[in-house]
Amino acid sequence: MSDFDDLLAANEEFSATFTDAELTGKAARGLAVVTCMDSRIDPLGVFGLKPGDAKILRNAGARVTDDVLRTLVLAVNLLAVERVMVMPHTDCGMTKVTDDEVHAIAARRGVDTRSLDFHTVPDQDAALRHDLTRIRTSPFLPAGMPVGGAIYDVRTGKLMPIDV
Repeated sequence: MSDFDDLLAANEEFSATFTDAELTGKAARGLAVVTCMDSRIDPLGVFGLKPGDAKILRNAGARVTDDVLRTLVLAVNLLAVERVMVMPHTDCGMTKVTDDEVHAIAARRGVDTRSLDFHTVPDQDAALRHDLTRIRTSPFLPAGMPVGGAIYDVRTGKLMPIDV
């Protein structure tokens, strides 16, 4: 048995009733959402969206890294994205450790991660404001493109918008 048999079996059921073949790959609602990889977050559900409506970019902590900026540039230029929402969340594991602590944990397992920047989040509000500014001031994205931020509460499902 494979470690992935359960997933492949579930895909057989999913594909039997698949109805999204007509989607183009473009963001039908012109939206990109940058959020955390936390499995408690349903980014489409949070905003009342359906498949095909938005581009969803996920990483640990919902940080606007160089790769997220690269992906946003592609999404704007190729995939009809016209606005961006950055959505970190409450009770995020990235707010509970520092980069140094992650390096130490990995070192105890015999792995040297010192060449990696984990973008841990000592102050979530400040990190979100920094990331919003990073998108807004990127020379690779349209000036004046709408960029918003909100913290998602994993206990209530509500968004707390951040004014910048």
